[in-house]
Amino acid sequence: MELSADHNNQFRHALAEHWGKTFGKPVVREGLRTRSLCFDAFGIQSSMRRSAPLELDLSYTRAMMSFQLFHLDPKDILIVGLGGGSLSKYCFHKFPSARVTTVEIDERVIALRECFFIPPESERFRIVHADAAEYLPDKAGVADVILLDGFDAFGLPASLSSQFFYDCCHAALRSEGVLVANLLNSDPRLATYLDRIRRACDGKLFHTMARREGNTIAIGVKQGTVPGWLDLYARAEAITKSMGLDLYRYVKKMERHHRAEAVPGYPSSNTLTVEQDV
Repeated sequence: MELSADHNNQFRHALAEHWGKTFGKPVVREGLRTRSLCFDAFGIQSSMRRSAPLELDLSYTRAMMSFQLFHLDPKDILIVGLGGGSLSKYCFHKFPSARVTTVEIDERVIALRECFFIPPESERFRIVHADAAEYLPDKAGVADVILLDGFDAFGLPASLSSQFFYDCCHAALRSEGVLVANLLNSDPRLATYLDRIRRACDGKLFHTMARREGNTIAIGVKQGTVPGWLDLYARAEAITKSMGLDLYRYVKKMERHHRAEAVPGYPSSNTLTVEQDV
């Protein structure tokens, strides 16, 4: 999700006081080639190419598909944050054997689903109108993949970025599950969020960056042993051939971050093998 940095929040709060209930109201904007969902005049929450409504337009959404490097055939995908439905639509159409459940707190966003060609409710696709912070705590082992992309007009809510919430996400994953979180590079709490996800996932954390939007994508895995770098590159090449999605660039960024960060208790950055904590 493209939103302003945390240091702009004071300005946004001032606007919210001035505009009242209309501030943060989701609106649809038409561009020359795209249709976008926005919360205000400062950022795009979701973007859809009208010529290819089922494809992923924003690069951060493509980076979030890096979960395939660790889980190729999920049966249940849980998404937090509907927006314009980019992630939900893509997963529904690209993973035909998976059930896709999307949790969205704002009924006004859900009401715009037809504008973005979001599929109707079915056995394989459903949208749950709920606060994910309340929906997830009593869920255990319900998903193979969890994608976190829940933002409001002010950024990432505290309730969706606490240690408790990330712990609940980890508990909701099955034994080989993958947790993917979209985070903003400009958020001063970015390092804190990464540390929380790392703790929730017992140290098994990768992160990469989207090309243009200023997003860090955190990927926590629940597997006992995670793949080494050579395996990840091979998987990325195979996914490019089978799905036309270039994940190779994101593996390169994952490895670069891993080598650059000296985290006590984590493997040496001089080795290509990622056997336990990443």
